[in-house]
Amino acid sequence: MSDNERWVHPFGTAASGEFEVSIDDALDGWTHTSLRVATLDPGGALTVDTGDDEVLVVPLQGGLEVTAVDHAGEHHEARLCGRESVFAGPTDVAYVPRGARLTLRNPGADQVRVALCGAKATKRETPPPFRHVAVADVPVELRGAGTASREVRNFGVPQVLDADSIIVCEVVTPAGNWSSYPPHKHDEEREGLETELEEIYYFEVGTESGGPAQGADPVGYQRVYGTDARPIDVLAEVRTGDVVLVPHGWHGPAMAPPGYDLYYLNVMAGPGATRAWLICDDPAHGWVRESWAQQDVDPRLPIGGVR
Repeated sequence: MSDNERWVHPFGTAASGEFEVSIDDALDGWTHTSLRVATLDPGGALTVDTGDDEVLVVPLQGGLEVTAVDHAGEHHEARLCGRESVFAGPTDVAYVPRGARLTLRNPGADQVRVALCGAKATKRETPPPFRHVAVADVPVELRGAGTASREVRNFGVPQVLDADSIIVCEVVTPAGNWSSYPPHKHDEEREGLETELEEIYYFEVGTESGGPAQGADPVGYQRVYGTDARPIDVLAEVRTGDVVLVPHGWHGPAMAPPGYDLYYLNVMAGPGATRAWLICDDPAHGWVRESWAQQDVDPRLPIGGVR
C-alpha cells in the first residue's frame, strides 16, 4: 500500500453510518484524533456519546442547536449561528467534554453540514466545562505574506479554548497561494521547541469568485514528506470532503491553484502532557519566513470580509 493510499481519504471512502466522513482510531496507525462530518436535513437530529473523547462542534454550512448532558448530569445548550459556507467567514463553535451525550438539531429550512472534531481526553482528572465560543471571540490571524498569505481562524487553540488535549483551527488560502508553508513538523517532544501531535486535514475547495463556474472542478494539493528516520511520501490532489492524515513528518505546502480558494480544518492532539502547538520548520525552507517582512499581506484577506 502506498502512503497516498494509506493516509489520503477521498470523499466517500471514509463514510460510516450517519457520517459522510469518519476518521478515528480504528484506522491502523491512528491514535489521538478523530473527525466526523454529517449533513442534517431540515428538522433532522443526530445524537452521539463522546465517550473518552472531547469534541468541538464546528458548523461548516448553516447553523444548528447543540444540546449536551455532561458526565455529572448537567444539561447544556447552545445555538450555533454558523455561516453560509466555510468561505463566508469564521463561525462560532461548541466544546463538549468527554463522557457526555451530545445532540445536534437542525431547526432551519436548509441542510446543515457540521464537523465533530475529537481527541482522546484522559489527561485531566476533571473534564473542562462545556463552552460556546461566540464568533466575536474567535481570533482571526492573517499569516504569511505575498503568495504565502493565508487566513487562520483560531477557535480551538489553547489561548482561546480550555480543553484537555484537542487543538483545532481552520485555514483559508486564496486562489494561487500556498499555506502550511514553510513545511514544518510536530512529531516529537522537545521541551519548548516541539510537541508531538498527529494532525487531520479536512478540505473544501471553491471557485475564487464564490459562485459557480461552468465546468469548474475545484482542486487543491497537499504535500507530506518524512524525515530520514521516519519516511512518508504523500502528494495528494484534494477536493471538497477529502481528508489527508499527517501521522508524522514535514507537511506543506497546501496549494490553492489559480481560480480556486482552499479551505482546511485542522484537528491535532498527541500524547504529551503539554497542550501546545510547537513546530519545527524544515531547515531547507525556513528562510522563507524572513522574506515576508518585505512583502504585503494578500489584500483579498480576510476571506468573507472584515469582521
